[in-house]
Amino acid sequence: MDITCFDDLLQAARLQTEPQRLLFVFAASGVPDDATPAQKASHARGEGGELTPLLCVDKTPAELTDFAALAQESRQTGQDWQVMFVAAMADQSAYLPDNKDVDQAFQRMTQMIKYGTVGSLLAFDRAGDPLVFGAA
Repeated sequence: MDITCFDDLLQAARLQTEPQRLLFVFAASGVPDDATPAQKASHARGEGGELTPLLCVDKTPAELTDFAALAQESRQTGQDWQVMFVAAMADQSAYLPDNKDVDQAFQRMTQMIKYGTVGSLLAFDRAGDPLVFGAA
């Protein structure tokens, strides 16, 4: 199944034979303090910059109705994010009460975002549209 929107993601997760847990990392886009005027101008046009993970949330597909509800919930945190990264994993919460696997997955995801190696993650903008990252 091609995932072309957030609803496709939810449908795919709900169709899996094993229960799924969706992992979301919300990130802000910015430029470093020492960015050049050209880098700042490029970022203002929506190009370049660096992503900083802000918050991590895990949900089961049953806990989600649609992108709008998730975005509204994220706004209640007060964090201003531009990109939401998503990964999925088999939901082992019934077997792992401390969720170590979820914590480790979030650590890997945030490191991937910091290093710009996000090719294996799904990404959506604030409107819920999918994003594809190109080479810098």
